[in-house]
Amino acid sequence: MITMTSALMRTERLYGNRLAIIDSEANYSWKEHIQRVKKLSGGLKDLGITKGACYGIIGPNSFRYTELIHAGYWLGAIPVPINHRLAPPEILHILEDANIEYLALGEDYLNLTDNELLEPWGSKRIVIGPKSPDDKIPAIDAIIKTGSAVLPNDPNENDLAILLYTGGTTGRSKGVQLTHRNVCSNGYQVINAMNIVKEDIYLHVAPQFHAADLLSSGFTMNGAAHSYVPVFSPKAVLKAIQDYKVTQAMMAPTMIIMILEEPTFDDYNISSYRNLFYGSSPMAAEWVEKAIERFSNAGVQQGYGLTETSPILTTFDADDHQKAVESGNIDILRAAGRPLIGIDLRIFDNDDIEVPTGQAGEVCVRGPNVTPGYLNQPDENKKAFKNGWFHTGDIGRVDENGILFLMDRKKDMIVSGGENIYTSEVEAALYKHPDVFECAVIGVPDYKYGEALLAVIVPVPGKKLEEEVIIEHCRKLIAGFKIPRQIDFVDELPKSAMAKILKNELREIYRKK
Repeated sequence: MITMTSALMRTERLYGNRLAIIDSEANYSWKEHIQRVKKLSGGLKDLGITKGACYGIIGPNSFRYTELIHAGYWLGAIPVPINHRLAPPEILHILEDANIEYLALGEDYLNLTDNELLEPWGSKRIVIGPKSPDDKIPAIDAIIKTGSAVLPNDPNENDLAILLYTGGTTGRSKGVQLTHRNVCSNGYQVINAMNIVKEDIYLHVAPQFHAADLLSSGFTMNGAAHSYVPVFSPKAVLKAIQDYKVTQAMMAPTMIIMILEEPTFDDYNISSYRNLFYGSSPMAAEWVEKAIERFSNAGVQQGYGLTETSPILTTFDADDHQKAVESGNIDILRAAGRPLIGIDLRIFDNDDIEVPTGQAGEVCVRGPNVTPGYLNQPDENKKAFKNGWFHTGDIGRVDENGILFLMDRKKDMIVSGGENIYTSEVEAALYKHPDVFECAVIGVPDYKYGEALLAVIVPVPGKKLEEEVIIEHCRKLIAGFKIPRQIDFVDELPKSAMAKILKNELREIYRKK
């Protein structure tokens, strides 16, 4: 039976004396880590969190965050990592949709429940930290100290392991259900793709609420160690690589560019680092070249995937990057790569018929890493899952060498600074302002973020809007990273004969400016 519970037991048995956690606060072997997980599981059970129950996690990257995830696997409960940058209404939707009773909160996030929308969870909080500022709120370390270790749950591989929320095209987040089989399968696939060995030290740079952090499952399964950057900064990453002898991490291109531009880069010893893995979007050739040059002991590898695929589908490997740079064939750096072992990837047309090699169509996949579906979303499931295939919504082509090239991303989705942002969600927030008559949100090239959000707004006739007013309006409704960085006020938007706003025309207009 392929489960994360059995994977943790195997890691403890085979690699028990090896380091599992390397952190400024504490170092734990795999035996010590699993013992803490067992006791935390017992403590969560005493609080009433039982098999099948969901509990939320909001906080920065930390080894205690990992303990909470692993305790869920051990207990059979369902951890629900939540983006700490979301606004209270967005968090409320997740709490209600997943029927979450308990919230594990980082110390800096305990006041979230002061908001009237989240107040009902004020009495059911857990502090992700060594101690609690309030005797009424248990802290993880206290739970572990007093808790009794429990035997592992014996889940079925098709049981839900973790629930991750992603942005929805309707403006509501969708809960992606990932089973033990999903997480374990991609773990094994990633072990092979990233050549993970027990001597590796993985740095959690990508936020742990993001699907990208599931890459860490492969490192757990192969007995490698984990280290953490609580809040991203170039210096923090470089220092962690130096201090912890980090070998691998997953980062968005924006993060890598910021690190390469860090003035003190050469002050750090990063010789331990061997694989610069990036995802969420391609990285420009000039930055690939700089990365290869400055991370001289490391290969550069790209991954493409989705939350729904646990998450990685394809990789474009270090040799591919090196050859592209050496040959000058930089166009191939736009490639998403080759499917991982066990993943069946096809390109279908609108009639769900596979297209010839080289022809564009929708990227569709099947495999053991693909989610069984969205929580409480029957209509979305019907759209996304057809005849055993998951329809990604991404448009791409596969060349004669089996390499996937993405032509376009999910409809109206923008990747900015590694965050997936759905324009419909932002537009829905904008339309709630009484003086917004029409609007369209598009992505425009941005040096730092890859793409930045531009809101093009037609005010209600006779009304005058200011950029600051719109930004303040958005702050009340959506997360900060979803707020448009640029706002333009116009008299009209380009439309089709059917009065549909032509975003392609808008993109062309603003990319020429």
